[in-house]
Amino acid sequence: MDRAKKAESIEELKSVFADNATVVVTQYTGMTFVEMSDLRTRLRKEGAVLKVFKNRLAQKALNGSVGEKGDALFKGPVALVYSADPVTAAKISAQYAKENDKLKIIGALMGTDVLNEAGVKALATLPSLDELRGKLVGLLQAPATKIAGILVAPAGQLARVVKAYSDKAA
Repeated sequence: MDRAKKAESIEELKSVFADNATVVVTQYTGMTFVEMSDLRTRLRKEGAVLKVFKNRLAQKALNGSVGEKGDALFKGPVALVYSADPVTAAKISAQYAKENDKLKIIGALMGTDVLNEAGVKALATLPSLDELRGKLVGLLQAPATKIAGILVAPAGQLARVVKAYSDKAA
């Protein structure tokens, strides 16, 4: 790889680390092309990306910002999984690692914090941003629905009483 391509790769990596809240570092030793394609397809459906970079370029892009723990993640053949949503990359990676033992989660980078494998799995159990938004909207709508039900209930009860008296009179 010539200098221009290396510089371009380092800039791309810097933007990956800066623009994504979580970057999951995985080892893919022994995975076939079909398995990698399947993983990439699953990730793409959820808006996540899997890319393979040279370890040395990733370490240069980090420029020591995560310390020795972060640099220790980049040993052997690694692939980076990242997405705009901090939970999506971890969730899909952990799920695929359960199904395919050839994919191993090494850790993750969250800003300047370094997570180990257990931290990534814990992150994978959290609900995604869309799920949290749905729950929040549900919580906000619930009181309005209850208020509407309370306001409508007396009118419904009055109508049933009037109907009962009219049936009785008839």
